Amino acid sequence: MHEVYAKSILSAKNGMNLYRGCSHGCIYCDSRSTCYQMNHPFSDIEIKINAPELLEQALKKKRKRCMIGTGSMCDPYLHLEKEYELTRKCLALIDHYNFGVSLLTKSDLILRDLDLLKSIHRKSKCVVQMTITTYDEALCKIIEPNVCTTKRRFEVLNILKEEGIPTIVWMTPLLPFINDTRENIENILAGCVQANVYGILLFDIGLTLRDGNREYFYKNLDTYFPGLKEKYIASYGNAYEVASPNRKELLLLIQNTCKAHGIICDPAALFTYMNTYEDKQAGTQLSLFDL
Repeated sequence: MHEVYAKSILSAKNGMNLYRGCSHGCIYCDSRSTCYQMNHPFSDIEIKINAPELLEQALKKKRKRCMIGTGSMCDPYLHLEKEYELTRKCLALIDHYNFGVSLLTKSDLILRDLDLLKSIHRKSKCVVQMTITTYDEALCKIIEPNVCTTKRRFEVLNILKEEGIPTIVWMTPLLPFINDTRENIENILAGCVQANVYGILLFDIGLTLRDGNREYFYKNLDTYFPGLKEKYIASYGNAYEVASPNRKELLLLIQNTCKAHGIICDPAALFTYMNTYEDKQAGTQLSLFDL
């Protein structure tokens, strides 16, 4: 790990990444792609130690309150967060200045900040997004080795349900010939229904591979799924979009289940929801595009 002083923290669309790099070790991670021009090893996590100060400056300058997003490139609840507490400090600022927040994570460390999540949601809106790809616990430990497994993530979702905080499950990526099975999808869907999630987000049944993450993915296939790399190469070559041969059947299963249980599964509708600020104290809503 190494500490840096960042020049800014909020993107043009009000997203922030407090760390750069990751310790979760997920075998499919797109953030490893060379197109993101990371100038240090992925496991050498960059810590933006002045992020809270930068965020406070940015929030004070905002003409209108909005949703603040985090987790698009780096999980806000890495193991280092226990020591640095950058996410917690930033949540406290978001709460203090009455902004909303949308977080994407795989970690149960988010429960440490339940007090702040509840406070934000009372005044505005807090949305927790949880990535869930693999119901089988043993397989999950291979695919996503250094973070809590699916069972614990569903426990987190159910706790958030009891606290009235809306949740969205990212059911992606689904890896061809590994977890793109009807049994896996049915079990994940059952957990989502039980947790009363607001939405399930996916773009297709498959994954994306490009320079950087492809090599890491194939290295792990050789380690844990001998012979499967050759099947990927034969089936997909160097394609960026790697679609499951089961995609039509599984997409229909997901769509029908969501419709039956009132779960939103349209990506555009979910992103609009996550980007729409609610001022519960004033009874108003502002979308990202109003800012």
